[in-house]
Amino acid sequence: MNVRNCRSCGKLFNYLSGPPICPACRAAMEDKFQEVKQYIRDHKGVGIQEVAEACSVDPGQIRQWLRDDRLEVTEDSALMLNCEGCGAPIRSGKYCDRCKANMTNSFNSIINEHRAGQTPLQKPTSDNPKMRFLDK
Repeated sequence: MNVRNCRSCGKLFNYLSGPPICPACRAAMEDKFQEVKQYIRDHKGVGIQEVAEACSVDPGQIRQWLRDDRLEVTEDSALMLNCEGCGAPIRSGKYCDRCKANMTNSFNSIINEHRAGQTPLQKPTSDNPKMRFLDK
């Protein structure tokens, strides 16, 4: 059993996964999230600071929800983030579409190079049933 102290209230709880907060604080955080989501929906064009003050939420938490893709704002909103790759304005997440595509292409090329460098596995023949070792 993995017991931890809640990051928010300090109470002990049985930790399963995710952020180390107790079920009561997690439910309260989800309620705050829904309140922020509704406020942004009702008040188009608001900034992070205004939402934080109106909903009594830390501005860093709102930015975290945007980075985690839990919140997405409209293009005319003042709640824009910057891409961690190139600095372009984005509505949610960490990277813009162009940087995501570049990373995907880079990863695919690395995987293809790795696959091309591998030698195919040799199956043991029945005439020599000894243990085989693969060459690197």
